[in-house]
This record gives sequence, structure tokens and C-alpha cells, in this order.
Amino acid sequence: MSASDSPVDFSAWVGRTEEAQDHLSHNLIKRIAATFGQPVPAAGDALPPLWQWCFFQDPVFQAQLGTDGHPARGGFLPPADNRNRMWAGGRVEFIQPLKVGADAHRLSTIVNIEEKYGRTGSLLFVTLRHDYSQNGELCVREEQDIVYREPNPPKLTSGDAPEQGDWSETIEPTPTLLFRYSAVTFNGHRIHYDYPYVTEVEGYPGLVVHGPMIATFNLHAFIHANPEKRVRHFAYRGVRPLNVPTPFRVGGRILGAGKAQLWAGNEAGIAQSAEITFE
Repeated sequence: MSASDSPVDFSAWVGRTEEAQDHLSHNLIKRIAATFGQPVPAAGDALPPLWQWCFFQDPVFQAQLGTDGHPARGGFLPPADNRNRMWAGGRVEFIQPLKVGADAHRLSTIVNIEEKYGRTGSLLFVTLRHDYSQNGELCVREEQDIVYREPNPPKLTSGDAPEQGDWSETIEPTPTLLFRYSAVTFNGHRIHYDYPYVTEVEGYPGLVVHGPMIATFNLHAFIHANPEKRVRHFAYRGVRPLNVPTPFRVGGRILGAGKAQLWAGNEAGIAQSAEITFE
């Protein structure tokens, strides 16, 4: 659908829910830890923040995938044919830790669908709420923003390079890193591993670094620099894509009592911005 088409009524999708059960298995957690170069938490330990994104994935049959590698649209999520899908950002509230080696539950709800029109055409924004719980107790509450955009050349720059900040880590995105994150999240989106597809069909200059992986590296860098602080809320927003093989930096600074500003980017500008509240 383009801006000239008649608007689609997506109200029937708002309020839809989907439930998923998973076991926070030690085997998968070892693979996540290897992907990020982190210590492996033991059974009963807290699941590191944002690692919940590697669980609760619905193993859709190959025949049920769309041409982009994502599950075909029009089931739980609304139809958005002929558009490119992006994970645009979100907000995560850490209430209490999820525990490694235990069963967990996720309740997903479509809370809002909004169509917007801009210079690049029509954008369909879908906001999901995910409630993660164990033993009937809510542990993590998240809102995830998905945007479906009409095929257009991607934004490749966003101004000045990010500041050095109070802390900074350099990440070198490689095809292997992207493949491993796609594997631990069971993400079939072809922009992360299929070079001919991502360059010839979606118009990127190279493989696209996963937005949630950037957010995870960003939050990890904060925790490395501030190990005594407990993250309570994390809000992040994608500004532009990052591509293999250009290195990028994740870093940030403390703004004041209980608040920090984070960013990820390179010489072409900020790619993702974030804010944290902590105690």
C-alpha cells in the first residue's frame, strides 16, 4: 500500500494477544554468551538484560515464510505486503530478573497500530507489549515498536559522529557475528545474512546489523562501566542502520542521579540512541 491507496482499517488487530512458553535453557544461554563474549550464567542466576529476545521464538515452517525471511504477514501481526520491516525501538522495564534454567511465559499484545506519511512514503507503526513472567510473577515488561516502510533507499548518515562519553566500546560487525545472532534468536530476516538480497532487493550497502543486537551491546557497555548500578528502565530508538563491515562504537554518559544517555554509531553519525534509569 502507498500513500495514494485507500487507508486500511487495522483496528481489528489492536488488542490481539499471543502467548508463548519457553525454557531458559543452559545450552542456548551458552550460545548467547559466546556470541556476545560474556560469561555464562549458571542455573538459577539472573538472565542478563535483553537476553530474553533470544527466547519465545515461534519456529514457523519454511513454507510459511515470506520472501524477506520473516513469517508471512497477516496472522498475529497485521498484513503489510510490499513493505520492508524494521525493529524501530522500544522500552523495557526490568521489574525482577528472569532466572536461568527455569520455565518462563510471554504474553504479547498489540497495543497500537498507526499509519504515518512522510518524505519516504507510508510508514506503518505497530506497537507490541510483551509481559515476561516466571512462576506467575511479572519479571520484565516491554513495548516493542515495529515499522513497515515502503521500499525506499535507506538512510545512511545522521550527522556528526557520536561523542566519546564517559565510557565507550568498539564493536566490529562481521558476517559471522550477524549469523550467530540470527541463529540464537531464530531470526530468518535475510537482510542480516543474504548479501545479494540485502543489496539488490532492499538497497542497503551491506549486511544490516540487528537493531536488538546493537541495543544489547549498548546496554552491556553501560553495565560493564557501571557494574554497581541496577538498570530499571531502558528506552532505545533506531536512527539509521549500521552495516557490515564498518565498526561502530557504543557508549554513553551519566546525566544525573539515576539517569544515563547512551548511543551507538560511527563516523557517519548516531545509529541508535537510548536512555536508562537506574538505581
